[in-house]
Amino acid sequence: MHFSPLRYDNMSYHRVGRSGLRLPAISLGLWHNFGAKDSPENQKAILKTAYDLGITHFDLADNYGNGTAEVNFGKLLRAEFEGHRDQLVISTKSGHHFWEGPYGGGPGGGSRKHLIAGLDQSLQRLGLDYVDIFYHHTPDPETPLDETVTALAHLVRQGKALYIGISNYYGERSEEIRKLLKAAKVPCLINQLPFNLLDREAETSGEFFRLQNDDVGVITFSPLAQGLLTDRYLNGIPQDSRAGRPDTCLNEGQITDLVLSKVEKLNRIAEARGQSLAQMALCWNLSLKPVTSVLIGASRPEQIVSNIAGLKKTKFSDDELSKIAEAIL
Repeated sequence: MHFSPLRYDNMSYHRVGRSGLRLPAISLGLWHNFGAKDSPENQKAILKTAYDLGITHFDLADNYGNGTAEVNFGKLLRAEFEGHRDQLVISTKSGHHFWEGPYGGGPGGGSRKHLIAGLDQSLQRLGLDYVDIFYHHTPDPETPLDETVTALAHLVRQGKALYIGISNYYGERSEEIRKLLKAAKVPCLINQLPFNLLDREAETSGEFFRLQNDDVGVITFSPLAQGLLTDRYLNGIPQDSRAGRPDTCLNEGQITDLVLSKVEKLNRIAEARGQSLAQMALCWNLSLKPVTSVLIGASRPEQIVSNIAGLKKTKFSDDELSKIAEAIL
């Protein structure tokens, strides 16, 4: 596959915390649309479009598509991205329940047994010797944090992961695992957290502030609130939308009159900026420290093109920020 020689001109790259690694302002997550029932040709088109426009970071997890996202991505990586591995940042995660029996995750998903087996399985599905970032996907209250940290540090020293991240960690548990990782000389690179105009817990809980103080990066997922922060729901719930499907985290009950009122106000602000609501939502997300990158999903290549076009206008005036704050009260 031939890629655009101008791909790095379309994207800004931000340093992650105090590391030397830089991530693109927009990263691509493969949570949806890379499963067994999804079109391989569409998957190929999505990845090519993303890379042609400067997205170098692709984010997976062992349980995405019940494992098939890693398999499908690995096939496309070998078939289409030959010679480009060192220009990519590939991340995956383990911790949620994924395989049968007492060692398959969930309770015990932070154990040495689960994490080492989990990454080994992911590398096999991906067809890789290492991933760039390996995340503990979710806190495990049943496993001592020092055991989790020992396993993560072991994987880095084995060369199976270059960096360690955490996901969905907040407050004291987040502080403690970062402290232990630093003591193990495998500092936490990044925390992956849900964050958008309708869900600001990562900011209001103080987690952003603490991560910034510790020079730890943040990558945010669901920046478009599973599609709510687009124009798709301004006139009802389309049949082919996430809310119209039974296999997603978004359901009709979340689309209340109050939420739609906020979305309509935000859409008017976006229009006045000359952006789509989705473009504005991504730029607002990136405007907050210590956000390094926002993680988008895409069902069509055109969505990626539109999202990246929004990066041409990332700055907000004080008046715009005031109107946004009023709209999401």
